[in-house]
Amino acid sequence: MIELVYTINHFACRCLALRFSVPCEKHGVEWDSMSTIFRKSPLPRYYQLKEIMREKIRAGEWKSGDLIPSERELGELYGISRMTARQAITELVNEGLFYREQGRGTFVSQHKITQQLIHLTGFTEDIKARGQHPGTKVLSAVMRPADEKTAERLRIQAGQMIYCLQRLRLADGEPLAIELSQLNFLGCERLLEEDFAQHSLYRTLEAKYGISLVEAEQELEASLAGEDEAHLLNIAIASPVLLTRRTTYADRDTPIEYAKSTYCGSKYTFYTSMKREQLLS
Repeated sequence: MIELVYTINHFACRCLALRFSVPCEKHGVEWDSMSTIFRKSPLPRYYQLKEIMREKIRAGEWKSGDLIPSERELGELYGISRMTARQAITELVNEGLFYREQGRGTFVSQHKITQQLIHLTGFTEDIKARGQHPGTKVLSAVMRPADEKTAERLRIQAGQMIYCLQRLRLADGEPLAIELSQLNFLGCERLLEEDFAQHSLYRTLEAKYGISLVEAEQELEASLAGEDEAHLLNIAIASPVLLTRRTTYADRDTPIEYAKSTYCGSKYTFYTSMKREQLLS
């Protein structure tokens, strides 16, 4: 069996070179480098720079919130053009490793929270498992008619009343995701009486309503934050976000929840592992 691990970031060779130091004007300190650009390498120069900067984050040399050197400084240090440096920085911004602030520069993003796609867990469980404090702000909790898409996912008639819970999810006080959970089961209107700012939805369903959640189907899609999402997640409009759509099932292949979520792309990543079946000779 061959185990494969899928990540959003590309995998590349690490280029080692002599250690040297150069002054960094913005930081007022010497910037220590252990890598360089190989001009005869088949890898494009911008890609080599991306991996050098990525390694600095992995090694802890650049930490969350640190201001990185400017395009000009990177160009002078590695003997590349500002356009090449800009391309490397822009791609890492798009991947969520860096973020830009107008008039201030480019900074290292906070470490991303990883959600494994091989286990069915709720947000509260994910955050607690990483030693952080989960938080929730309930944006709305209502009964409303199911639209056609939701009705199809929940295997009910369009227009049937369902419970809809929209929440802003936080970790250590920082907004990470906007979640809309739409649920259908006999007596789901009783969920209006629950306090989901303080309690986990999944644990409440299992402990109080006797609903065992056993499996889910989930779709992921890259997108850009609109005005409302940007405001709630405290990010710039058009920042990268991850959209998910998940149908969660109880016993006997019964769909209970259809959830749509928007995750802050710079703070969240999804992980899964896949095994290749042994080939028949």
